[in-house]
Amino acid sequence: MARPVIAKRLVEIARKENAVAICHGATGKGNDQIRFELGIKALAPDIKIIAPWRLDTWQMDSREAEIEYCQKHGINLPFSADSSYSRDRNLWHISHEGLELEDPANEPNYDHLLVLGTTPEKAPNEGEYVTMKFEKGVPVELNGKKMKVSEIITELNTLGGKHGIGIVDIVENRVVGMKSRGVYETPGGTILMEAHQQLEELILDRDTYAMKKDMANKFAGIVYEGKWFTPLREAVQAFIETTQQYVTGEVKFKLYKGNIIKAGTTSPYSLYNENLASFTTGDLYDHHDADGFINLFGLSLKVRAMKMAEVEKNNK
Repeated sequence: MARPVIAKRLVEIARKENAVAICHGATGKGNDQIRFELGIKALAPDIKIIAPWRLDTWQMDSREAEIEYCQKHGINLPFSADSSYSRDRNLWHISHEGLELEDPANEPNYDHLLVLGTTPEKAPNEGEYVTMKFEKGVPVELNGKKMKVSEIITELNTLGGKHGIGIVDIVENRVVGMKSRGVYETPGGTILMEAHQQLEELILDRDTYAMKKDMANKFAGIVYEGKWFTPLREAVQAFIETTQQYVTGEVKFKLYKGNIIKAGTTSPYSLYNENLASFTTGDLYDHHDADGFINLFGLSLKVRAMKMAEVEKNNK
């Protein structure tokens, strides 16, 4: 999600400076070149885009070539060649690619790699309880303290990193058609999403919850492909925002060695009815009601089974 923000800011500065071109340093193999350029094209179709990695005159064909270029021109880099992971970091996460990660047979060297936290094995032996409050799907309070969303994510990054939360080793399918491997550290984001889902489970009805998950995956795909400034993204986001009208309440969970363990959820809009959920027959639900429902719900299965039995009999 950072790329649309960067693209928008690039266009704003280009307009302010009356620039005719925007240059970016994304490689010719990655997704970021697509994300930057789709954003720029959507916001400023008249501005030329320059991508040095794709220009023969620059001869940028590897990270080693980049490092060599910087050294030749007196640019001091804050890392050595043997630790030159390709990293992207922002408020939400940090990603690592390159070096031993380029071979999927290799185990990540986490002692050498991790920036935001530690592995679950090295996390504290005691769990830590955390409470969060949401209003209309937006986090507003952490451990009893009202905070801005950015402050909550920052604090969750610290808490999650401490307990080994949100470390993912993944092989992804890039938009340009190839597979790539990376290790992602998203401690705060992982906790936030888990807490939010914990609350949604209590509040959203069955069909809306299922569709919300489908649309969330669709939204993620749209963002992944750099299509932020599109009518489709706006439409999907409008649906998701509608589902959040009553996602208000408090969640409690425990962080322990890479795990986020539920410890209680409350909401004034909870659809959970203890009388219905119990095994005791009540006014709203009678066990006998299930007879007719199951007969209708399974009717198509029964009709097909009868037909298949008839076909098998006739074929003998």
